[in-house]
Amino acid sequence: MAQSIKELAPSSVWSYFYDLTQIPRPTFHAAAAAAYVKAAGEKLGLETHQDEVGNVLIRKPATPGYENRPTITMQGHCDMVPQANSDKKHDFEKDPITTIVDGDWVHADQTTLGADNGIGVAMGLAVMADDTLKHGPLELLVTMDEEVGMVGAFGLKPGFSKGDILLNLDSELEGQLYIGCAGGVDINVSLEYEDNTEALDGDIPVRVFVKGLKGGHSGVDIHLGRANANKLIFRFLKKAVEAFDMDLASMEGGSLRNAIPREASCVVMLTEDELEDFTSFVADYQDLYNKEYKGIENPITFGCERLSEAPGTVIPEEVRDAVINAIEAVQNGVITYLVDFPDTVEASSNLASIRFGAGKLSVSFLTRSSSDSRKEMVASSISSVFELIGAKVELDADYSGWQPDAHSHVLEVMQDIYAKEFGNKPDVKVMHAGLECGIIQGVMPNMQMISFGPTILHPHSPDEKVQISTVQKTYKFLTKSLEQL
Repeated sequence: MAQSIKELAPSSVWSYFYDLTQIPRPTFHAAAAAAYVKAAGEKLGLETHQDEVGNVLIRKPATPGYENRPTITMQGHCDMVPQANSDKKHDFEKDPITTIVDGDWVHADQTTLGADNGIGVAMGLAVMADDTLKHGPLELLVTMDEEVGMVGAFGLKPGFSKGDILLNLDSELEGQLYIGCAGGVDINVSLEYEDNTEALDGDIPVRVFVKGLKGGHSGVDIHLGRANANKLIFRFLKKAVEAFDMDLASMEGGSLRNAIPREASCVVMLTEDELEDFTSFVADYQDLYNKEYKGIENPITFGCERLSEAPGTVIPEEVRDAVINAIEAVQNGVITYLVDFPDTVEASSNLASIRFGAGKLSVSFLTRSSSDSRKEMVASSISSVFELIGAKVELDADYSGWQPDAHSHVLEVMQDIYAKEFGNKPDVKVMHAGLECGIIQGVMPNMQMISFGPTILHPHSPDEKVQISTVQKTYKFLTKSLEQL
């Protein structure tokens, strides 16, 4: 019989996490998860509040003798990224997550696991439920809809939390303390055109597709050089329209702004006589992509299939070529690294999703940078490419990064605690992914902040997994920090 995660240690952490896996909670559909957190606080007899955007705050009095300690706020978010393999049927708004224990790891069944950030919320709830721990005044702040727009953090009002120190539990590499993160901005591109170009009589529809990519978190994994499915399709199309007398009927790829696209496809129209050569041309690109991304990607499937039903219209040639050139030209991936933290990305762009056809083009990007000026530079560069072809470009959900304080007293104390417990000092890092700390810092500027967590690999993809031994280690570090800070 397969092992249940409720049998893992620390049992209280895994029990709360199990409960969260049974509650569907994709972004914008996480109200039931927030209600669960609120009910948990009330069941423990603790002061519990929920604000107008759905954020939940639970307060726990200090252990006798610790009343004069600073108030520590543990913080995480209750929503998760909904991603599944294309052949996996899973309704993230209705179906629970199936968890699988595999050695020292827990993963899901071909879907995202939701350890980002369910395991952090579970740790916070476990602390609030444990009356054997020693600590000063405590808060657990669980925010809504972090993964798309950080809605909960933006909705926080001054005074909702009374914390002096924020321990964000949303980092993904154990043994690292994060003291800063990138900000971000969404870039949304739209273009409308006349959808009256009819497909040629006798042409046959062929679907070209790419799948099997690793994808991943566009902040955490962007430096790994993984393939972007949208970029692969358009790179192919650039050459295909030169080699064949073909039309493009539609294209779609990617979904979430903060996930590197794993799959994309397009429908082209060509003659029967060209089909064999076209199929061989596609196979050549599969070989090329697998050669280029060997050691980085899973085996990449780049293929084509004949369709039974042809579209009535195709994209006008001048629109098709303009968009292909724009997508080919636009920046994607790592753009600059931090000088003071050479292994940390400073600025990046993720070409997140494209929908093209039936008279409309929509493209979305998430641009990140720890420097506001760099972020604006990258956003301007991307905008300029699409403005050249007459597209409309809108910037949305712009937020600043969390500015690092390498001389923080809290950082110094927590480094010492970690070294005492585990025999070595943790690494101090600035994260390229967006954390809510920067936004919270804007609401509560005097809060000192640290972010840490267990090791979670491949968040925002169906390969997401959390390491059991690091959950144990992180929870011990959390409880020791609460006692000694």
